[in-house]
Amino acid sequence: MTTEYAKALKKVRDGSDHHEQARVLISQMTQEERLHCLDGGSPFWEGIKDMSKGGYHQRTFPACRIPRLGIPGFHFSDGPRGVVIGPATAFPVSMARGASFDIDLEERIGDVIGQELRAVGATLYGGVCVNLLRHPAWGRAQETYGEDPHHVGEMGAALTRGAQRHVMATVKHFALNSMENARFRVDVTIDERTLHEVYLPHFKRIIDEGVACVMSAYNSVNGDFCGDNEALLTGILRDEWDFDGFVVSDWIFGLRDGVKSVRAGLDVEMPYRMMRHAPIVEAVATGELSMDVVDRAVEHTLSTMLRFGVGEMPTQPADVLAQSSHRALAREVAQKSMVLLRNELVDGVAVLPLQRASLTRVAVIGELARKRNLGDGGSSDVMAPEVVSALTGIQNALNGVDVSYDDATDMPQAVAHAVASEIAIVVVGYTKADEGEFIGTSSDTTHLASHIPAVDDPALVEEFTAFKAAQEWALPVVMKDIERDVNFAVGGDRASLRLAPKDVELIRAIAKVQPRTIVVLVCGSAVLIDEWHDDVAAVVVSWYCGMQGGHALADILTGAVNPSACLPFVIPEQEDDLVFFDRDAKEITYEYFHGQWLLDKNNRRAAYPFGFGLSYTTFSYSNAHLKADGDAIAVTVDVTNTGAVSGATVVQIYAGLSGSKIERPRRRLVGFGRVDLTAGQTHAVVVQVPLRSLAIRDVNSHDWLLESGSWNIEIAQFSGDSQALLQSVVVAEQRYHS
Repeated sequence: MTTEYAKALKKVRDGSDHHEQARVLISQMTQEERLHCLDGGSPFWEGIKDMSKGGYHQRTFPACRIPRLGIPGFHFSDGPRGVVIGPATAFPVSMARGASFDIDLEERIGDVIGQELRAVGATLYGGVCVNLLRHPAWGRAQETYGEDPHHVGEMGAALTRGAQRHVMATVKHFALNSMENARFRVDVTIDERTLHEVYLPHFKRIIDEGVACVMSAYNSVNGDFCGDNEALLTGILRDEWDFDGFVVSDWIFGLRDGVKSVRAGLDVEMPYRMMRHAPIVEAVATGELSMDVVDRAVEHTLSTMLRFGVGEMPTQPADVLAQSSHRALAREVAQKSMVLLRNELVDGVAVLPLQRASLTRVAVIGELARKRNLGDGGSSDVMAPEVVSALTGIQNALNGVDVSYDDATDMPQAVAHAVASEIAIVVVGYTKADEGEFIGTSSDTTHLASHIPAVDDPALVEEFTAFKAAQEWALPVVMKDIERDVNFAVGGDRASLRLAPKDVELIRAIAKVQPRTIVVLVCGSAVLIDEWHDDVAAVVVSWYCGMQGGHALADILTGAVNPSACLPFVIPEQEDDLVFFDRDAKEITYEYFHGQWLLDKNNRRAAYPFGFGLSYTTFSYSNAHLKADGDAIAVTVDVTNTGAVSGATVVQIYAGLSGSKIERPRRRLVGFGRVDLTAGQTHAVVVQVPLRSLAIRDVNSHDWLLESGSWNIEIAQFSGDSQALLQSVVVAEQRYHS
């Protein structure tokens, strides 16, 4: 028997409007069924019980299922570095992938994640995280791509394109969620220009890409929590950007006022019926809330499901999870993500790549060298079937070389290993205990206890030994056994941008006795390295590099792969050069300038600028020219590999307007393109720069103004590159409405 949903789906497939068919379905639904579509598929305590028994990493989270009409609902799964329902492929974290500046690669990652999502039954992907890196101490920095709006937007759009070949994608967390510890209560104050020019362009880029779903953030913006924020969820998303999808809350405590949230434009509270089901039912019964508002939310969800063909999405077999081709891609991604920051000459020869033919003994030092360390242990955690450590990767690559290992718990012993070797590789950095999703019991979160629903089944009380504590704790993971399942550590925002003192002591001790010391940094964002930088021969940022990261690191160290990644943020010489960051703030103002822009504004020198990364070869740029054509400027440049080995470089285009009437960044990334070249090869690279990307927000008319004048265009290998090719183009004033 053909269901009503199947009939609607066929009509949409045959050309009927998806909104019209959604309204037909709504007309056939009871009031109870329509209200059911406003929340996750399970009552709160029933859902918590399931999660406590491992549900988070075992099954999807459904919503909007109406069996009577054949409506399958959507089935949600996270996350940014792979499917969290395992065993799945664990890619390097998003920040690492941001360093690749490789849009095509990111789209391939999205395609693979989409396939694996279908293998576990998911139809909604929650992994397109594009919150801007305002400050590198942010605990979840690893889940986004970097500090620049244009770069973050292009990478997120690529992931969306790839994933949406198979499932619906969700972009998150809307908006201004760039702090972790205080995320449940911090109020972010921001002006219109800063909001629209700095913290929202990347979201709009992904809306324009056609993303199906938006997830709101926990924090509040200009006094309204994001889950209840009509200015964000309707004024910007719907009215200004013409978003044609649905909005879900962040998970548990993602809103504060149930009735206000549905009026504001929040379509579904996830993942359970928690904070708004009862208030909305009561508001409808008393006439405070019209069913027209409810129907609007349901239409957003159903029309999107129909548009994407939920219910007819091809399935994938279970063995697609972490299959060999996906693991190979994870290795390629890690290779293209690792940044070579330093590579000095020792006895006239660069320490990297390793000269394997002359090596007899290599020391690998540091507990992280053999640790399973994929990054955050929170909602983005992936249950990879295997993880190749740095030590294993190096041992396999240097077969025949004596590779010794020391975990550095005994400093004199570690030093002895370094002395007895020709090379010392010191692996240091962070784990999920140092940075990541924060789950704790601070006073900033206990105020949420009143939002936990009363237990409607007394038998559940006996199943949770921490029930009383859960009522007081009031956090997304409210019981010890759930915490164990989701695998949270301390996490949160970083206390320091420096390495732990024991790591600094280790590096200095090893470098003192071994001139060929290579430091491998495991991290999710910037690390200040001035304390020991000049003491070592080489520095590689390996990030949380995924299940094949150890092999990829060895590929980079041995020269089997030439490093090509670039920093997706600036590393300052001192933390004071960055914006103010208070991880326990209750209120904070986001200013226009941050990261590289702020250093430029204050004429501060970067230790390593945005976009910087070394290679084992060299590149030259020549014959640059610009062509203004319609709505874009075509930037063309010849790139030549002037070295002896093949390699890749990222052509970065920066724009600035001298004499602007409005304060703006000295230079702003407006385009980039990655090119692979054999030794001696030259290739013409063309980067399109939309004129719209040069416009500023007019706070009087609330539209966009492209100032007339002569624009400076820098064709560079990193921000502020002294060897950049300089061009200029004169543009006329224009206005844009969205």
